[in-house]
Formats: sequence, structure tokens, C-alpha cells
Amino acid sequence: MKVIISGGGTGGHIFPAVAIANELRRRHPDAEILFVGANGRMEMTRVPEAGYRIVGLDVTGLQRRLTPQNLMFPVRVFRSVRKAGRLLEEFQPDAVVGVGGYASAPVLLAATSRGIPSLIQEQNSYAGLVNKLLARRVDRICVAYEGMEKFFPADKLVLTGNPVRAEIASGSRAEALAFFGLDASRPVLLVVGGSLGARTLNEATAAALPRLQQGGIQLLWQTGKTYYPQAAPAAVPYAANGLHALEFIQRMDLAYAVADVVVSRAGALSVSELCLTGKPSILVPSPNVAEDHQTKNAMALVQRNAALLVTDSQAATRLYDEALALLHQPERRQQVASNALALARPAATITIVDELEKLITNQKID
Repeated sequence: MKVIISGGGTGGHIFPAVAIANELRRRHPDAEILFVGANGRMEMTRVPEAGYRIVGLDVTGLQRRLTPQNLMFPVRVFRSVRKAGRLLEEFQPDAVVGVGGYASAPVLLAATSRGIPSLIQEQNSYAGLVNKLLARRVDRICVAYEGMEKFFPADKLVLTGNPVRAEIASGSRAEALAFFGLDASRPVLLVVGGSLGARTLNEATAAALPRLQQGGIQLLWQTGKTYYPQAAPAAVPYAANGLHALEFIQRMDLAYAVADVVVSRAGALSVSELCLTGKPSILVPSPNVAEDHQTKNAMALVQRNAALLVTDSQAATRLYDEALALLHQPERRQQVASNALALARPAATITIVDELEKLITNQKID
């Protein structure tokens, strides 16, 4: 079996793609899997770290204002589609998977024009532009939320949930306490702003460090690479009391295992992980995303009492009032956690690969 997986740009696209690849490799150890990403984006490092080969395209997104980059956009798209076509001719895949992001468009355009079975996976409750544009060309559309027929042809939809790395829910609390050097008798707050970090969360967290120390709370604070140089010195005086600023948390399985409450952006992958791990959370949707889709992701949980919501504009004044209150309300935490766990779709990756195998089998029969 030979499969191309295309897309990326953020962890919310990359980690689901890797989860799909891992399931394919589990079923077919001799499968050849090739990733296609955008040069200069994080997939070009994260995918090889996961053990897969990746080829980069010189493709970028369309800016929302007039820039020299926009003038080159049609040229880059044309060149990328042509390069993608060459890759398909050389690799001869049985199917192509698109997970969203710049690089998925040229690969899927080239694949569908050649009749290669194609599947897209939409992580968010509000469909991304690339996936909406390609919906009528592809064979199958795997989605994480109900009601997605407002974006996609209903006959192509399969409700699967989001692919989440299987190990994310398997962490041991005892191992996590030792790994992070935390005290088992004190509550732990986990703050994550996505793979790239979040300014609002970081500023609110830095300001709240004295309150957290006074309240006896321990902190695992993933700052992201951009903000770490400012966050790390701010946290140093509090490290002895278990408040830690970390650039990136590789062992998220352990971070979730030890966390009593999670403060997070509302990216689709983060929301899916919170449900799968059954963690009570306070979601702070990013305002800097297309069509405010993170608020829509968050509301899918909030409406079911499976998470709390604090807007980005309220974070400076409300976020840590809510976090400290929740940390001291064990019964409320348990209720929110149970509701989140009920929304989890642990078989998402399996179902997506099932759909992919059906497309390949049907193509061979035809």
C-alpha cells in the first residue's frame, strides 16, 4: 500500500496526520507513506521526528491584505500543483489524504484530476477554506462534528471525530509526578496555548503566578517557542514551589495524566484531546482564526457542560478567577470531566483508515 498524506501548518493539522499514518503502518507494516508539506512550516521538522519522509512545496496562504506575496500566489499555486503532479507520477499512490493547510490543496487538485482515491479530514466545526474548495472533487470527507453538511456534500460525509495519538490518554499519574517533579498532595494546572503559543494566555499566566503560589497550585505552563524567552525568567522565582514554564511539552500524555484542570486554546485537536483524556478545562478561543472557528469548537463542549469558556478579551481579568475556583471545586470538576469524556471518539483514527481502505479496495475492484 502506498499513501500520500498532505497538509500541515500547525500542530492541529500535523498531529492528526501522523495519527493516521501510525494506524496505517500498524495495519500494513510494509506500507509506503509519504508526507507532503509546505516549505518553512513546522511539518517539515515534526513529521521527520515522527519517523516519516516529507517533501516540501513552495506554497503559502493568501494574505487578507494586498501584499507582494499575494501577487506571487497564483504562480506558487501553479508551480506547486505541477510539482505535486510529478510526485504523484513518481510515487504512484493508492490514495491521497488531505488534512488541511496550504500543502493539501495542490496535492489534492493533482490527485483528483488523475482519478486517485482521495479523502479529506476536517478537524474543526467550521470547515477550512481549502477543504471547502476541494469538497466536490474528493471521494470522502471525514469530520469531527455533526452538522457539517452545511459545508460539504452530505453523501460524502462520515462522522469520525478527530484522530488523536493513541498514547495521549495512556499516561500514568505516578510517572507524571516523577517526570515533572511535582507534589502529589497539591493540585496541578496545565496551561497550553497550542504548538505555537498564545500571547493572551501567557500574559495572563505570568500575571497570575503570585496567586497560584499563594493558592498552593502547581503549574505546567507550555509557553511556545516565541514567548519562552520572556516567560522563563518570570517563572524562575516560583519554580521551587512547582510552577514551571516549559517551551514545549513532548510528553503530553503525562501532562494530561497529572493535570487537575487544563487551560487551553480551542483548536480542534486540543478539544479532542481534552475529551479523550476526560479533563475539566477552561477554553480561551483564539480570535485570530478564520470565521472564529475556535469559539464554535469550544461551544460544542460548553453547551454540554463539558468545558468552561473565557473569551480572549476577558482572559486578563477573568481567566484565573475561573481557574482557581474550578481547582477548588472537586465535584464540579468531576461533572465537567465526565461530560467531556462522554463526547470523546476514541475510534476516530481507526474509522478514518477504514474509510481510506474502502476507497482503495473499491478503486481496485473498478
